[in-house]
Amino acid sequence: MTSLALIEGAASRLAGHARLTPLLNAPLLDRIAGRRIFVKAECLQWTGSFKFRGGWSAVSALTPQQRTKGVLAYSSGNHAQGVALAALRHGAPCVILMPADAPAVKIANTRAYGAEVVLYDRATQDRDAIGATLAQDRGLTLIKPFDDAMVIAGQGTVGLEIAVQAAEAGIADATVITCCGGGGLTSGIALALEAHAPGLRVRTAEPAGFDDVARSLASGVRERNAATSGSVCDAIVTPSPGEITFPILKRLCGPGLVVSDDEALRAMALAFHHLRIVVEPGGAVALAAAMFRSDLPETVICTASGGNVDAALFADVLTRFES
Repeated sequence: MTSLALIEGAASRLAGHARLTPLLNAPLLDRIAGRRIFVKAECLQWTGSFKFRGGWSAVSALTPQQRTKGVLAYSSGNHAQGVALAALRHGAPCVILMPADAPAVKIANTRAYGAEVVLYDRATQDRDAIGATLAQDRGLTLIKPFDDAMVIAGQGTVGLEIAVQAAEAGIADATVITCCGGGGLTSGIALALEAHAPGLRVRTAEPAGFDDVARSLASGVRERNAATSGSVCDAIVTPSPGEITFPILKRLCGPGLVVSDDEALRAMALAFHHLRIVVEPGGAVALAAAMFRSDLPETVICTASGGNVDAALFADVLTRFES
């Protein structure tokens, strides 16, 4: 079970290894949104996303024997890269199961971090079944993308940093919007803020059509998405909230927010023009909600959770939304 103690333990193991990412603000962005917006720029984290935190937390918590045998992860790219780099720096073999339609930059970077990449068709194949077979056949330790206590603990270190940075900025009361897939980042942040900044209340953001967390929060039970692909926000498309994460989300998070793919792309352009950061579509949904939803307070903190976007898509977005 994930706890504040696990998050603080992960923070100790991450010290000197993870980047302390900035909490950014731009007056012109505030003017456009009509509220103060602060962006936790995890797109500047190692491997280009917050997933390095969870990867390092999980790999560093393994026994030497487990690390010698190696680790396995499945991901559309960001968790893959985070685990791959963590494994590389720990000298552990790493196998990554990735959907064949994942962005090319994510597949290439995962291989560049020394991982063996196994591709699968997410529309016709069961990644969990493939992963279980690989783990059993090779003696690998599976590091799940979000439903893993040590992964959640690593992601929760983002919340510890937000609590400190918000206090330094004089923010005691705000909504914190997180880009949410299976809920690892959100649940970790929510647990950290509950203890260290209770005036910061967490809400989730998801792409339309893949809003399983928002629907689950509304119904009180874990809902599933009808499809497993079809949004440009590929990094946060998951079948349903996690078994471990959902009880935390249900207890600590407000109603979920939903944005369109077009709004996520517009938010990417705004982040570049006004904050000078590169954010991928799935990593921009929280900023999109902060920019384009009216029923939010005057101060919002949002995560820019990843920046691993193909160059061609990013160039097209900047051309479509020039300012």
